[in-house]
Amino acid sequence: MTHDQLTDDQRWDIALAKDRRFDGVFVTGVHSTGIYCRPSCPARAPLRTNVRFYAGPVDAEAAGLRACKRCAPDQQSREEAAVLAVLTLLRDAAGPHSLDKLGAATGYSPAHLQRLFTRAVGLSPAAYARALRRERADAALSGQGRVTDAIYEAGYSAPSRFYDERKDTGLSAGDWSKGGAGRRIEWAEVATTLGPMLVAATDRGVCCLAFGEGEADLRARFPNAELVAGGAAFRRLLDQVVAAVETPGTGDHIPLDVKGTAFQHRVWEELRRIPPGETLSYGQLAARVGNARASRAVGGANGANHVAVLIPCHRVIAGDGTLGGYAYGLAIKRELLDREGNGD
Repeated sequence: MTHDQLTDDQRWDIALAKDRRFDGVFVTGVHSTGIYCRPSCPARAPLRTNVRFYAGPVDAEAAGLRACKRCAPDQQSREEAAVLAVLTLLRDAAGPHSLDKLGAATGYSPAHLQRLFTRAVGLSPAAYARALRRERADAALSGQGRVTDAIYEAGYSAPSRFYDERKDTGLSAGDWSKGGAGRRIEWAEVATTLGPMLVAATDRGVCCLAFGEGEADLRARFPNAELVAGGAAFRRLLDQVVAAVETPGTGDHIPLDVKGTAFQHRVWEELRRIPPGETLSYGQLAARVGNARASRAVGGANGANHVAVLIPCHRVIAGDGTLGGYAYGLAIKRELLDREGNGD
């Protein structure tokens, strides 16, 4: 991603998130102090009105700014350039790239490159490539084509590789194309202080938590699954879910079984990392998942979350500090945030 592909609002969200993955893409000029910084600079955020963004050190210095001594934006390292090169190679690859090939392309040993990339991105090159491949497959599987064709088009060498990667996720290609066929889902409606709540779970974990919905809504989500009233084991799980809803931020131990694209899963994982009592804007969340231009896609991933509270999409608010939207109404969103100590 280049400097010109970002808006100033996106650059500002990246700087607030201190996302090191955008170091080298642009620099932040602070005209009240006369310095410019990397997006990841650990210094306290300046006032937005004092900030302008530049493509790099040359442009910032031409505007009369000097480099920050703390983050040294004029000294982009060879290591950072190598990580950016690997990201480009993996995103543009038609097939797999071995660590040996990536090392040869960047001039580093495979082992050293693995450490550099994992430290900067949070995933190894292989894990990052798998996430991209799964995202392409998920996008294809959501269409009307054949499952096998979608698997090959996404870059898998064989269908078995696709299924091997998914065997621990609770998902299958059939879940995408057959509306949950072959899955048994236990469910119940229960009263809470936030209103009527529906909870549903497979043998792997909670697959739906929604307010003000009933059996017809659940069948719309899983039209071909077997829906049954929850038994004793489910009731024990239900008690834990109710407790987590009444005291949000206490349900991290509850198992989930959710389906989504690789991008949606990355968003949901980041949502679960937001501490209770804190919020992020859509732009800040997009920066955290590695694509500051994806605020709208992040909003879509929030909307595709069928497990309210346990995947806390209520902790994402609008960039101007207002609540933004919420599938179950702003009154519930406000109450959840108030209970966590961060109401508007």
